Amino acid sequence: MNAIPAVASDVPEQRSGEPEHSRTWQERARALVVRFGPAVWCYAVLKLVGFTVFMKLLSFAGDYAKKPARFGGGANPWDVLASWDGWWYQQVAQFGYHPALVPVAGTEGMSVEQNSAAFFPLYPGLMRMTSDVTGLGLYGAGMLVSVVASLFAAAGIYAVVEKLSGDVRAGVIAAGIWAIAPGSGAEWAVYSDSTFVALAAWACYCVMTRQWVAAGVITLVAGLNRPTAAALIGAVGLAALVELYRRDSGVLRPLAAMLLAPIGLLGYVGWVGWRMGEWGGYFRLQHDAWLHYFDGGQGTWHAVRGVLLGRNDYPFAFPVPDLLATLIVLTLPVLITLMIRLRPPLVLTAYTLATIVSVLGSLGIFGNTSRYLLPAFPLLIALALGMRKLSWPVLAAVLGTGAIASGWYGGYVLFELGVP
Repeated sequence: MNAIPAVASDVPEQRSGEPEHSRTWQERARALVVRFGPAVWCYAVLKLVGFTVFMKLLSFAGDYAKKPARFGGGANPWDVLASWDGWWYQQVAQFGYHPALVPVAGTEGMSVEQNSAAFFPLYPGLMRMTSDVTGLGLYGAGMLVSVVASLFAAAGIYAVVEKLSGDVRAGVIAAGIWAIAPGSGAEWAVYSDSTFVALAAWACYCVMTRQWVAAGVITLVAGLNRPTAAALIGAVGLAALVELYRRDSGVLRPLAAMLLAPIGLLGYVGWVGWRMGEWGGYFRLQHDAWLHYFDGGQGTWHAVRGVLLGRNDYPFAFPVPDLLATLIVLTLPVLITLMIRLRPPLVLTAYTLATIVSVLGSLGIFGNTSRYLLPAFPLLIALALGMRKLSWPVLAAVLGTGAIASGWYGGYVLFELGVP
């Protein structure tokens, strides 16, 4: 039980008292592997188990073969991973953007034609670059980006938890829990979720270690990946503002973080509005074409009420995903209380709460609540700290069972029984 902490404790020490800059790149790489290897391997093994179960369930059911490739179908089970949002990301990677607000009639609740400008550019840009460099098609490139990003996300979650708790074991467990979390099927798919979580985790870690400029730059990049980066931008900005008040890191670095953080998000939203000829064009597109907008939680309330009463009288009703989403919503107060009880750094608390408010306060596909909450990884910290007391055999049994089950609730339910 002490093997991992003993190894990790050697990492910060320099060999023979040598400074960091004098170490060879091989020594630095080895140190990184020693430090992050256990967490990344734990994540990867659990994720691979869940992914395999997910693919087996798709193959067994065979429903994917009856659906259009764009809407959850394809010639093979794994083609499902490139449908829905994955189809749009491939369109952006291949053809770029043509932002427009085209009126459409005859569709309930929608008055504008759907447009790829709703999807932020970082992930499809990485897809295109990876495809050009490796020769892979856009599907393969997208999967490669997502898988690699998920490993960086696991390492980032480990780094945050280990820094907060001082416990290497807890950090490894937290990375493992993220692999089997509800909605985890989107981590290995042509979706931008893993890329965002990787950036968010490392931005939070940089704030925790007072690397303010790095935190600002990473948050800027995250703002080019998903609109939900607004929660991260607010958290980094708030933490930097408090740091400015305390003057513990001087003025320039926290100020730089505050100024850099929102540039990516504001830049893309502004560019879309400029191309559309309407400065609020992006938000109108989300509202009138995708029916996704902040409604103060009315959509969530109607969905939860519908599930509890056994009714389907709310938008985007999908019975099984919605039931799981309701259970998650009912669990959130417990997870939030346990997290706050640990007194985490301000950046983690603000980021998590802002993410939850954004998810529950917006109208959208309620069954996707599990996926939308994947970035709220600090909710896992209390669970990881509680599970660190388990012996390795018991821990392997618990996480292994969760990995098998996640192939259903994290993957099949999300992609096949709903619209991810």
